[in-house]
Amino acid sequence: MRIVAALLAMLLGLAAQAAPMPPASLDRSQWPEQLDSPPLFDVASRAEILSFARVLHESELLDDAALGARLGLRQINLQKIRAVRAQMWQRLWQGYQQAQRSCEQDASFCYLVESMSELRSKAATFASDVGTFYTGWVEPSYQFHVRYLDEQLRKAALLPQTSSEIERLSSGERSGDELNDRMFLLTFAGGPGPEGSPVDALTAYLRKQRLQGTFFVLGSRLQQRRDATPAGSLARLYGGQCVGIQGWEYRSHAQWQGWQDSIKRAQARVQADLPGQYVPLFRPPYGQRRADGEAFMASQQLSVSLWDIDAQDDTALTAEASAQRVVTLMLLWRKGVIQFHDSLPKAQPALQWLLQHTAQSGLGWEDCHDYAAGESGV
Repeated sequence: MRIVAALLAMLLGLAAQAAPMPPASLDRSQWPEQLDSPPLFDVASRAEILSFARVLHESELLDDAALGARLGLRQINLQKIRAVRAQMWQRLWQGYQQAQRSCEQDASFCYLVESMSELRSKAATFASDVGTFYTGWVEPSYQFHVRYLDEQLRKAALLPQTSSEIERLSSGERSGDELNDRMFLLTFAGGPGPEGSPVDALTAYLRKQRLQGTFFVLGSRLQQRRDATPAGSLARLYGGQCVGIQGWEYRSHAQWQGWQDSIKRAQARVQADLPGQYVPLFRPPYGQRRADGEAFMASQQLSVSLWDIDAQDDTALTAEASAQRVVTLMLLWRKGVIQFHDSLPKAQPALQWLLQHTAQSGLGWEDCHDYAAGESGV
């Protein structure tokens, strides 16, 4: 019986370690104001920055064992976790400074914070004096950021054995933090689907809205669609958009011996079928790639394009919950690369919700060709 019990405990422990964490989302109706002006966007941004900073500070008080238990991992790479935390603090401090510029129009969540250490101190106490108007938001936001931070720290804890979008492996990789304040790039991964799949309506919707997205396609799916549709249909499908690559099939490139051939084959397919839309960007499936791949990418004149705002529309989240997650992270980071999945039906309604609820916020949408050419950012 002891052996059986021990085996059962081991299996349960493995299951706990392997189980994916449920994606975080925040019901934006908990926030009492519409994001219908740049100053009101900044108010909500300052609030989310302080809320996340509070959670980030609290996580630093946990010892290794407590943090590992919280993340569901027996072993954690504390060095990587500390590096990711430091990067987060830097972005929070920069973002809060940007968000403070509109304090003369609306002083909510404006505090005299002149250094990162002062931001840490204020974040630990700000929730106690937000006033009754915002009290209904405090706890839901706190819970969202706990779960979101756990998502990110878990990825950091698994480095370097499991690479992900949480860390650049070289200076040539890009993830969105190089953009200007309030600027965002729309990206879509995993497509295309067959004719009549969600990508058709999505690209038509983007053109109607006069927006651009970067579509990271799989070579095998692109070839299947090309072979099943009339000549020129691919160019019409992606008209006005940018098309990068994810390889020939959706498979981690980290340990795959054929990863270079996968990229070359997909690149050749897109360049042949969509020469006007092709951009030299590669998005690694699952964010996983090889640490020694920089020279190969350079030889193919490719850049690795990561992301820092994940819609999680390929999970159990509804389209609206996915959009609400994105909006909250846009408020938190104030710039970045947003990832949706265009082969799934939730991407378009999520994007539509997002645009409707940020239309007057003073946000900008990055030109996909400029981003690919490295002409965006500060």
